[in-house]
Amino acid sequence: MKSRKRFITDKIYQSLITLISLIGLVILIAVFVFVFNKGSSLLSWDLLTGDYYSTVYDGYYDSELTTNLFVAPDDLDSDTYFSTRWGIALKDDLDREGHDYILIVYVDTESPLANLPDKNNEGEMVYMASGQSLDKIIFSDNTIMLSSKGAEAAISQFESATGIKDIMFTTAGKGIRGSLITTMYLIILTLIVALPIGILTAIYLHEFAPKNNKLVNILRRMVEMLTGVPSIIFGLLGAAVFIPIVSTVTGTEGGNLISGSLTLAVIILPVIISSTEETLKTIPDEYRQASLALGATKSQTTFKVILKSSAPGILSAVLLSIGRIIGESAALIYAIGTSIKDEIIVTERSTSLAVHIWSVMSGETPNFELASAISIIILLVVFVMNLSVKMIVKKISY
Repeated sequence: MKSRKRFITDKIYQSLITLISLIGLVILIAVFVFVFNKGSSLLSWDLLTGDYYSTVYDGYYDSELTTNLFVAPDDLDSDTYFSTRWGIALKDDLDREGHDYILIVYVDTESPLANLPDKNNEGEMVYMASGQSLDKIIFSDNTIMLSSKGAEAAISQFESATGIKDIMFTTAGKGIRGSLITTMYLIILTLIVALPIGILTAIYLHEFAPKNNKLVNILRRMVEMLTGVPSIIFGLLGAAVFIPIVSTVTGTEGGNLISGSLTLAVIILPVIISSTEETLKTIPDEYRQASLALGATKSQTTFKVILKSSAPGILSAVLLSIGRIIGESAALIYAIGTSIKDEIIVTERSTSLAVHIWSVMSGETPNFELASAISIIILLVVFVMNLSVKMIVKKISY
């Protein structure tokens, strides 16, 4: 009877553990599905390489329109509309924020729209090309075409128009090239600062520091404590300490990539120190004894034998650090700022991919589509780096 009761109790525990595990798995899958469902439609090469800020062009056409008719290219999609009189093809599309707009698909090289007089700068020209968006047109008969009317309506008005008083079109904008470059800079600069300090500290604590020393034990406890400190506190450290120091040295004002990298270096130091020290503990003492017996010094043994054997574990710590750098946002809001930039300079403000997500979600209308697209890119970057490090570790291990 007692045995049967224990069996039933064990089955209940197993069922509860399985159920809780499935709930966690379902939640994780739901998050991934939501992100990919919202953001996958915006993923494109142009999103990665495009500028965030669009350029607005304003032109006009008051010359006599030629009677020659243009021929549509054969490769136009079925949902694209073409004007035979003006030699332009348009289609309805979604911009990088998920809003409807008219996309300029094709402009014939002989089209009067290919180069137009600049309405704001006399003597200058503006050039219309594929990939731009058509925003507004005032035709010579004073009829107005807005992008909200759609591509088909715009082409219909083009076909009956003889001149254009005002035509406004813009480059795409809302790209994340600047934030992507900023993130890469932050990874490189942060690791340059944090890796040597973190690895050398771990080596001292495990290889050179006196055993069972109170001061060394206190230092270890402080490192462990820093691992659990909220990142917003590190952000305050960056704003109060690193920004003034960097501003004094570089002669700049406010947060920048350098102050952000120094802040991130402090954040990931506990991770590097703890992971490296744990890796050093796994190296057998026989390695040290054999090296010393062959006449090597303590330093030679540490850096040529022990550190080399610890390379796979250290690379894993680097991977964890890179993931923390890419995903960090709260600290960077204070230490580097939230200004989205297209031209990246290390002594100026900018935004990482994570802060870019915060920026597009903090407005009056949160942009879930663009935020999800950036999230997918972050996941892909972390996945590629994870795979690369594992391949390197595997190669080193053998």
